Amino acid sequence: MLTIKRIPTLVSIYQDTVDRPGCERSCLGMCCIPGAKLPVYAFPGTSSKDHLSDSDDCIPDAGGDLFLNEVILAQWEERLSRGLFRYDVTTCETKVLPGDFGFIAQLNEGRHLKKRPTEFRVDQVLQPFDSKKFNFTKVGQEEVLFCFEMSTSEGSGYSERMVVGDSPNVVVINVSPIEYGHVLLVPKLQDCKPQRMDQESLRLAVNFAAEAKNSSFRVGYNSLGAFATINHLHFQAYYLAVPFPVERASVKKIASSKKPGGVKIFELTDYAVLGLVYESNGVLEELADCVSQACIALQDHNIPYNVLISDCGRRIFIFPQCFAEKQALGQVDPDILDTQVNPAVWEISGHIVLKRREDYESATETNAWRLLAEVSLSSERFTEVKEMCVNASLKEESASFQLELLEVEMKHFSPKVTSGKGNRIAAKGLLSDAFAEDCCA
Repeated sequence: MLTIKRIPTLVSIYQDTVDRPGCERSCLGMCCIPGAKLPVYAFPGTSSKDHLSDSDDCIPDAGGDLFLNEVILAQWEERLSRGLFRYDVTTCETKVLPGDFGFIAQLNEGRHLKKRPTEFRVDQVLQPFDSKKFNFTKVGQEEVLFCFEMSTSEGSGYSERMVVGDSPNVVVINVSPIEYGHVLLVPKLQDCKPQRMDQESLRLAVNFAAEAKNSSFRVGYNSLGAFATINHLHFQAYYLAVPFPVERASVKKIASSKKPGGVKIFELTDYAVLGLVYESNGVLEELADCVSQACIALQDHNIPYNVLISDCGRRIFIFPQCFAEKQALGQVDPDILDTQVNPAVWEISGHIVLKRREDYESATETNAWRLLAEVSLSSERFTEVKEMCVNASLKEESASFQLELLEVEMKHFSPKVTSGKGNRIAAKGLLSDAFAEDCCA
């Protein structure tokens, strides 16, 4: 058994109280959730009336393109004003590192906890859910921004108080945020699913990214063994006003689907971490289904991985990784470990969160590249994993698709230095010149 020791990130104000007997508050457990009234955001689609009924008092979208965006921001800033976060992330120093890729370094001393490290198993991607450990049923209802449910009508809608089902999809704050608007999406909360990707949950996450209609809003996922520390199925999301470096990397097209959605599969060609990129301008559910099959293949083969959902749900990156395994085997340089950077989805994508000022002040593109190079699979191993993922994604078309060798240069942006304030502006739809082109048009 391979394990590493790391200090767990506090994502809930009640995370240190999970061992206390009884519930003396409004939580999301079965002791409190039945009959509870919570805010509900309804996104377009068809669903059973277990989610929303036509008689619910739901405020419709008045025609604006940023309806979910506005709801997230209003609710998140209200929780900020109530002091529910451990620190004000909008005051954290941030800079874009000089170089070809524009890696983003942030000094976030608030995330550094003077606590004893916890031992995490890193050689088993699929682990059973353990109700005795912290999970999102322990979260207080005051940490919930809203439930995110499929509507029975064509449009979006929002209700400030509605009786929810026994197992809603909830969006909660991360009390140790990395960036402005940092939230967690927990699918089917009371189903108590372990951190294991499935088709329905990825569809939900893609809808979440698409419904925000804001290019600066991305959704991420970490598997166990790839720096997920809570074994309760969840995604993360936040706003960042500049492109992630991986979004600017060159790619090579390797396969495509012949279905109407036209999903195309690429591999990164000039980035520190080898990975796959899935794209579609068609039906997002088909894109989500292709990606989920690849993720299922990875976890079934015990390969840790991270996922980034970008461009309003139209581009999805998959990064198989091995950093935690190398760390457990003593194969990572001690000076890299001393930075206490845990290379999860945001770091792999190029947003490096540093906990010590000396690391922030000495940060360079070379240092960022050196860290991420420890994350990546070898080229030989990645070739095997790539073939497995493509076959899983296109298994119904395995006899007809052909691998392609067409190299495609992704559009390069000129990154600008931003800050918490800059991300707040971008989140509200006033994107910087570097990100002015709206991918959701």
